Amino acid sequence: MFLKSLEIRGFKSFADKTELKFNNGITAVVGPNGSGKSNVSDAVRWVLGEQSAKTLRGSKMEDIIFSGTEYRKSLGLAQVSLTLDNSKGELPIDYQDVKVTRRIFKSGESEYLINNTTCRLKDIITLFMDTGIGKEGYSLIGQGKIDAILSGKPEDRRALLEEAAGIVKFKSRKIEAEKKLNNTKENLIRINDIIYSYEERLKPLEFEKNKALEYIELASKLKKKEIALIINNLLELNSHINEQKSKINTLNKINEEKKEKYRLEKVNINSAKNELEILDKNYNSDQKQYFFKKEKVSQVISSIT
Repeated sequence: MFLKSLEIRGFKSFADKTELKFNNGITAVVGPNGSGKSNVSDAVRWVLGEQSAKTLRGSKMEDIIFSGTEYRKSLGLAQVSLTLDNSKGELPIDYQDVKVTRRIFKSGESEYLINNTTCRLKDIITLFMDTGIGKEGYSLIGQGKIDAILSGKPEDRRALLEEAAGIVKFKSRKIEAEKKLNNTKENLIRINDIIYSYEERLKPLEFEKNKALEYIELASKLKKKEIALIINNLLELNSHINEQKSKINTLNKINEEKKEKYRLEKVNINSAKNELEILDKNYNSDQKQYFFKKEKVSQVISSIT
């Protein structure tokens, strides 16, 4: 496994996109002071997950974004991509080339990618664990790093040797497993406390449950009786309604009969009135005839005498 290329854009003094290609063997980066040699190693350290702005010679992480010059305005993000040859499968990922990318925005938000797929910083750290590659790996030796290792604490040297021996991953997994085990134990203690508290409340809850069941049973019986009473009242009311309907029908029938009788009587009365009128007319006519004839008789008698 070796470093194939390094792509830098907007990182410190690298305003434009700059790509450095590397071959097998030794590659030296040379140049005058202030030309950006240290920024190259800072870019490698940063893309591998460095979180300390001080280590990158800044006060805050956003300081690594190109801040602009007299002739160029500042940029809104910094991005570094590092490509490794993985043809021998030394990294636990099914790719021959592994490209790790990190970018940061002016807002302080960061993004990590492995082969252009978004991931977490933890995924990158896990990928390079026990390979010597990483922000604290022995593959990155800065100025004064060797003296610091030799004069440092025994545990620091031990950590470096463990990284070289390839046991950091297992140690990390062991620590994580122990942490999970401790969390599980704490959870069990909390669960036991909860169970105990529930057991303490079980008897009064059992009493309350029995009372509730008794209440439900009584309420059910009462409800059944109320329903039976309502049904009985409805049946009685329905019977009374039917009885009243029958009476109403009978009265309606009688009323219809009386109406018919009244209609017939009215017809008879009208007929009698007509007959009376005819008789009255005949009477008047006969009366006129009577008086006329009487007058005539009187005239005849007068003429004789």
